[in-house]
Parts: sequence; C-alpha cells; structure tokens
Amino acid sequence: MSKFLKQLHAQVLEKMLEGEIDVHLGYEKNSASGNNSGNSRNGKSSKKIQTEHGESVIFVPRNGEFEPIIVLKYESSGASIE
Repeated sequence: MSKFLKQLHAQVLEKMLEGEIDVHLGYEKNSASGNNSGNSRNGKSSKKIQTEHGESVIFVPRNGEFEPIIVLKYESSGASIE
C-alpha cells in the first residue's frame, strides 16, 4: 500500500507541474497555438523529492523562465496534497 501511495503522489505532482507549465506558457502540450511562439517546453528533468510517503523521483517540465510553485526549484520536498 505504501509503494502505491508513493507512486500515486509522484504522478499527481507531475500532473500538477504539467498544469503549471500550461498556464505559464499559455497553451496546452501539443497545441498548435504554441508553434513558433518562441516560448516552448524544453523537455523534462528528473528531481528527487522527499514526501510524507518517502523519497520519490519526479519529472519536472523545463522552460527557461518557468518557476514551478508546487515543487520549488532547488527544494527537495514536494508540497503536501490534502
């Protein structure tokens, strides 16, 4: 059960980060409105975080100007999801 909760928590954080970058960029992933906009996604990077369910590795979307809120840059703890 603990392993399941840890994986679920990581997946929820990744989906929330995807939503954050969608809002930051002003368009959803794979949307035609992002073509030639000059402001695009730049892949993902892995990040090790510590949550109430233990240590997890999540993948954070990258963009030069993107400052995530749910998992801050240079922090190693994920926000508590209640």
